[in-house]
Parts: sequence; structure tokens; C-alpha cells
Amino acid sequence: MRFETAAIHAGQDPDPATGAAVVPIYQTSTYVQSAVGEHKGFEYSRTDNPTRRALETCLAALEAASITSGPREIHQAAHPQPSSEVDAPAQLLGAAVGAQALAFASGMAATTTLAMTLTSGQKVVVSDDVYGGTYRLFSKVMSGLGIEWESADLTDPTSVAKALGDQAGLLIAETPTNPLLKVVDISMLADAAHSAGAILCVDNTFATPYLQRPIEFGADVVLYSATKYLGGHSDLLMGALVTEDTELAERLRFLQNSVGAVPGPFDSWLLLRGLKTLALRMRAHSEGAARIAEWLEQHPAIEKVHYPGLSSGAGFQLATRQMSSSGAPLYGGMVTIEAKSEEAALELCRRTELFFLAESLGGVESLIEHPGRMTHASLEGSGIEVSPALVRLSVGIEHPDDLIADLERALAP
Repeated sequence: MRFETAAIHAGQDPDPATGAAVVPIYQTSTYVQSAVGEHKGFEYSRTDNPTRRALETCLAALEAASITSGPREIHQAAHPQPSSEVDAPAQLLGAAVGAQALAFASGMAATTTLAMTLTSGQKVVVSDDVYGGTYRLFSKVMSGLGIEWESADLTDPTSVAKALGDQAGLLIAETPTNPLLKVVDISMLADAAHSAGAILCVDNTFATPYLQRPIEFGADVVLYSATKYLGGHSDLLMGALVTEDTELAERLRFLQNSVGAVPGPFDSWLLLRGLKTLALRMRAHSEGAARIAEWLEQHPAIEKVHYPGLSSGAGFQLATRQMSSSGAPLYGGMVTIEAKSEEAALELCRRTELFFLAESLGGVESLIEHPGRMTHASLEGSGIEVSPALVRLSVGIEHPDDLIADLERALAP
């Protein structure tokens, strides 16, 4: 089954009771049992919920390296009949496609749950170009629990090996990175992590499974802030982890239930809706961002443009190889620029009209932000502080000509 079809059908057969074409919102906290211990696959919604299960099945299908199962098989994975094995959802979810997905209340909830697979004395290695929330979690929270952390240039194999050492249990990599959009070699990182006895997690938020599927390159687990492109409409908070490692999936499923940072059924339903148009949206985001990046590269007010699809960029060839899950290379909807100064960067953020000044990214509307004072403010004073002249653009699906005109007005003297 191709990506666009799986996004609409995986886990989403018509409701057998009513014929509803859309997965219902099962807005319930508990489920009636016919007798003690005899239930229909669901007991309590923190543990499992039919809407969330349909979502997790769809996410697993989209991440699978080879989607070959029919709609009925995938639906049965999401809606198993009562049996003695219904208390083992980790083995059922994604079984038809080989991957297992777990949904969380936010991307940081997913990251925190993954971090809880580590034990005191172990180390996590992150990129020296990383989302501020990830830095804050490991430097301010997990460090107090005995989990060490270290940042490294993940484009450099020597730096990666040195940072991993013999204590690392987890390597978390973004590609493209946030906010500089560096492209990281997933296969190289997988080899390095596994040689050091660590697992590799790739934060695939910027690329989405439509453009890049890290498991194909050796990643052990894939992380998403589903708030962003997967949802696509700036109206939900959610995160997800996807893995083909059965043992890791079982550990994560236990933690998902024990910690309880799970999404509600309505947000799960909203994300299912968003996934249906993910392929269409990512094509539009990528095409618009490419045009804008090329235009900005020629603008005299811009010092530098960071975009994986620019042939002048250091990561272009690698991005072309890795970001081609859709059949042809597409490079995503994020563009980061370096203005001449911090003052110029702040003025640009103030003057745009179609680009809304706001944090987050990945919605249908275009956004502009100043990482140093907004999304990456927690990095201030650290060794990985971002430049104050940086401006990050999340290119929406508006007509690129209108967006370019908006930037041209904002950049005018």
C-alpha cells in the first residue's frame, strides 16, 4: 500500500457497528466489562483507547519501510477481537506492517518517556544544533536524575564517537536539525551508536515519514512532535515514537501506561484527520520553501540561507539521498536565514504580514520567529547558543508568490 493510501485507510475501516466512514471519537475514560476480567480489548483510556489505537496503527503504517499489507489486515491490528491476548496491545499495534507506534500528549512527553528507558549513570548524546526543549530536558531535568548528557557535532564521525564513549545509552539526532537545518547521516550515526552499545533515536519532525523514514537507515526509534507537520493545522498537541524493535516497544508501552502522558481521543482524532493530507501538504510546503530559499539566497539583505535543498549547501547531496521516501527528493518546508544583525532579524520578524510571528511550525499557515529569543531561548549562555541574527521560517501552503512579496516588503529599506 502506498503512503497516500495508508494515510487514509490504515486502521480506519468503516465502523462495523454504524458504518461511519470516519473513525469515531471514543470520548470515554472507562469500558464496561461483561464479567471480571472479560472485556472487549479496552479497560481504561490511559492504557488504551480505540481512537488512539487507530491513530497509532496509522502512524506505524506510515513509518514502515515496506507497506504491503491490505486495509483489512491493518484494520484488524487496530481493532482485535476479544481474546486471551487483548492485554498485550504492544504486540498487536502495527503488527501488520512490522512497526509499532506510541502516541503521547506532546513531543516532549515522547522524548521524556524515551529518556526514562535510561538508568542513572548512563549518558545521552544530542546534537550541538538542537531544539531548545530537548536541551532543557536533559540539561535541567534528567541531569538531576543521574542521566548525563553531552552535545556533539553529529555531522562529524570523530566527534560522535568521542561523545558516545562507553557510557552512552541513547543518541538523539535531528535531521534536518533545528534551527540550522544541518543534514545528518543517519546510517553513520546508527553504526556509531550501535558500536557503542547505544540506541539511535532520530527526531523526524521536520522531514515527516513522507520525506524520510529513518528506520530504513538503521535508526532504532523515530520521534515526532506531531503538533507540527503530522497534524498540520496548528490545533493540537501531540508526540509519537515509532520502532520496529519489539523489546524496545514493550518497554515504551509499559512507560506510556505507567507515566500516563497520553493524548486524549479528540486530539487523536484531529491527528488522524491531519495525516490524511500529509503527502499533499508536504509537497506544497517543500515546493514553496524551495522557491523562497532560492529567492532569499539572492537578496542583498540576507547574509546566509540554510535550506537542505540548496545545491550550495554542505548537506545537499546527503539530503538528496535520505529525503527521497516519496520517490523524488523533497527538502521540507523549513528555511532559516541569517540577517545582517540582530536588529535586522528582529525588524524582519516585526514587519511580515502573511508570515505570522509565532513559535511552532508545520501548519498550513506560514510562521516566522526569532530562535534566540523564542524557541531556543533556553540555550542562552550555553556552548550551543544560537546566533541572535537567525530568523526561522515555517513556510506554509499559501501561494509562494504571495509569501515572497510579503518578505520583499518586510526586507525593504
